[in-house]
Amino acid sequence: MNKWAEILIGLILILGAVWVWGLNYYGFGEAALEFLKGGIVWFVIMIGLLFLLLGISDLKG
Repeated sequence: MNKWAEILIGLILILGAVWVWGLNYYGFGEAALEFLKGGIVWFVIMIGLLFLLLGISDLKG
């Protein structure tokens, strides 16, 4: 994958997940969905960090 595309996708995933998490836009309020929401947010953030690190690694090489 293109190094710039990896960095862009990583930043979009991280910023999008943090934005949705901060706004609580979809009204996740029940206890059963809180666990799922937290897990999904962390999963998306970790994938974003992975893409970001892959892109930065490609810049070095």
